[in-house]
Amino acid sequence: MVDYAIAATEQMELYCEAHPGSPSAVRRPRLFVRGELWIALLGPSVEEGIVGIGATLTAALRAFDAQYLASLRPPAEMSDHQTARSVSSSAV
Repeated sequence: MVDYAIAATEQMELYCEAHPGSPSAVRRPRLFVRGELWIALLGPSVEEGIVGIGATLTAALRAFDAQYLASLRPPAEMSDHQTARSVSSSAV
């Protein structure tokens, strides 16, 4: 079990070195293995935190990075076409 944890730590370090500005490198999520899946978690729980899940540690960290960045974005803005349509319909 200790060797498994050391290997996971080494893999995380390699990922963070390759992606130094990534959310994983900056925030260092906790890592778990459940069955055949890796879980990278920042927060108190999967339900309340930011989570990445993957078949490999790297896949879980990539998924975590994507979820972290998605959580920072505002809701999708209307496209220019939708905005133009709503402006023209309100002018009538």
